[in-house]
Amino acid sequence: MKRSGILHAELSGIVAAMGHGELLVIGDAGLPVPPGVPCVDLALTPGVPGFLETVTTVLSELVVERGLANAEQPQAAAAAAASLEAAWPAGVPLERVAHAELKRLSASARAVVRTGEATPYCNIVLVAGVPF
Repeated sequence: MKRSGILHAELSGIVAAMGHGELLVIGDAGLPVPPGVPCVDLALTPGVPGFLETVTTVLSELVVERGLANAEQPQAAAAAAASLEAAWPAGVPLERVAHAELKRLSASARAVVRTGEATPYCNIVLVAGVPF
């Protein structure tokens, strides 16, 4: 058994297998998962686990070269947008894209991670980087 980090076996394996430029989507409980894209469903109850705690946990293990979050989030969920930006790693670009574009990108993701988040537009595409 792992001592720390991501304990969820499936999610841990996906993070370990990510290659440069591959996409990992982390979404709220309502984000649709495109057919054929694996879904790691972490949702237990509304809000558990939360979007931000899931993102920060994944970021602790995955090298990310950029993130693409919902453009609608700052207007629809200002506190969630501010929390994401405050927790985002320094020096890593965080771009805002339309929800329709985020859903389009999800179709080419290695996986979609569904959280229990019940706040609108709490979705992000993580683009894997390299540690060198």
